Amino acid sequence: MNLFDVYPIFNIEPVKAQGTNVWDSDGNQYLDLYGGHAVISIGHSHPHYVQTITQQLEKIGFYSNSVKIPLQETLAQKLGELSGYTDYSLFLCNSGAEANENAFKLASFHTGRKKVIAFSKAFHGRTSAAVSATDNPSIIAPINETDNVVFLPFNDEQALAKAFSDEIAAVIVEGLQGVGGVQMPTDSFMQQIRQLCDQHGAVMIADEIQSGYGRTGKFFAHQHTSIKPDLITVAKGMGNGFPIGGVLISPKFEAKHGMLGTTFGGNHLACAAGIAVLEVMEQENLLKNAQEVGDYLLEQLKQFPQIKDLRGYGLMIGIELPEFNEIRKKLLFDHHIFTGVSGGVQTIRLLPPLNLTKEEADQFIEAFSKVVNKASVQL
Repeated sequence: MNLFDVYPIFNIEPVKAQGTNVWDSDGNQYLDLYGGHAVISIGHSHPHYVQTITQQLEKIGFYSNSVKIPLQETLAQKLGELSGYTDYSLFLCNSGAEANENAFKLASFHTGRKKVIAFSKAFHGRTSAAVSATDNPSIIAPINETDNVVFLPFNDEQALAKAFSDEIAAVIVEGLQGVGGVQMPTDSFMQQIRQLCDQHGAVMIADEIQSGYGRTGKFFAHQHTSIKPDLITVAKGMGNGFPIGGVLISPKFEAKHGMLGTTFGGNHLACAAGIAVLEVMEQENLLKNAQEVGDYLLEQLKQFPQIKDLRGYGLMIGIELPEFNEIRKKLLFDHHIFTGVSGGVQTIRLLPPLNLTKEEADQFIEAFSKVVNKASVQL
């Protein structure tokens, strides 16, 4: 049997990883400034993380949600404390797309409606309703096509006010757009979403799957603004590589047995991974580190006139520049540095582990300078 060929891949085989570094099968060492799509939050193979999962596996790795799993309560309590959402509830699942699917269901159950507002360049997942709310027609199959999702220009307050009505069940917005090129919502735009949702009885969903879990220097990216969403979806950095996702749910929602469900969500190993991540984030003060090293990176990058635009907070940074794909490849193959891209807006994305040091940031800046200045000379 062959693998279904849907991923364009680099001819690199990682076989070992530690902290912010990855080694391939040929023994080459790479600086990881992408964290496997923002997944590696506390660093590869963190000793506390490895020990916690190993000890849990030796006890029990899995049982279904038909029995008591106290680890779920421990994870929820810790997440509430660190995020500032102690009065919210937590539903655990397996991925970001699944988190958004459940958020849409909760919003629809709560309002009795089915219309959703999403925004240009949004990415919310590749499944059913989540992909319908993703602004990329090439990954929306005919079965996913629906009139229930209305796309509006991002940060366009006039268009939002005009489109809103009592038919809207929910508005979904990323705390900081990732795939869309690290686009930042304005505080006034987020306030308007909140105000219109309240006025029309709709639900505000903050998709923090890529931008959450300390990546921007605050626990959630929307906390750079002054709003409080009704539902917050999380995944990626939540498990540092172990598949886990969740929805933080406002007290206004009433739970009923059978309303939501999952086979694997909230299993013992996933919860152990999630707890270990939060413990390391707290013990090593990774939110502060993300803010400080991110600010340092942004300051250093401002010196390059070749950069058309620089966006982001903390360790979620978008670098818009010409020849971005070639520059990314040279960073990878000539300097052994992993980065990401947002192709539609010619942007290199930096999403490193939150324990990135200033010395490692300097390593990137030095390589970036060589690549960009060489490209400028060639142009």
